[in-house]
Amino acid sequence: MKFFIDTANLEQIKEAQSLGILDGVTTNPSLMAKEGITGNNNILKHYVDICKIVDGDVSAEVIATDYEGMIKEGEILAELHPQIVVKIPMTKEGIKACKYFSNKGIKTNVTLVFSAGQALLAAKAGATYVSPFIGRLDDVSTDGLNLIAEIREIYENYGFETQILAASVRHTMHIINCAKIGADVMTGPLSAILGLLKHPLTDIGLAQFLADHAKGNH
Repeated sequence: MKFFIDTANLEQIKEAQSLGILDGVTTNPSLMAKEGITGNNNILKHYVDICKIVDGDVSAEVIATDYEGMIKEGEILAELHPQIVVKIPMTKEGIKACKYFSNKGIKTNVTLVFSAGQALLAAKAGATYVSPFIGRLDDVSTDGLNLIAEIREIYENYGFETQILAASVRHTMHIINCAKIGADVMTGPLSAILGLLKHPLTDIGLAQFLADHAKGNH
């Protein structure tokens, strides 16, 4: 399972990278704005800065909603750095753009996916990644994890190579459950990733080892 961090914060990306388990980054205009990064040139520069920190794929989102606009923006993003993945919305125009990019060998991430049917179309259009938003489904009393399971089954049936990128991951149990179902990638906040480290018995055990070691040295 690949671990992506969902942020535009360079310090958090560096911390996740320093753990040695980070495989990539996803970000979007909202996350950029949260870090105070506005203006097209600043945003483009920030994507490159992120690519310099991590070794893996970095999803960069188009703002346009029309086909021509997505193509124009996506080509600019793809030229920024070899690690850039063009993130496009799950719409009719987005699927057309996905097919265009996949024909050109440009990696894509189809985002805002909320149904198995949408994920099937994204895979048919050659998407590199498909991003079902599990947390946002949970917010409206729908089982986000069930969607991951449905997509996994469909992709296995037909040998689709599109990777399931579980997005809108909110907490540590989301990560565990996505791993059990077989999501290829998860993207979430640093807090959810660091949460995997924690267990009270580990802390107690370590404290006991150290206490025993200290006694032995007296």
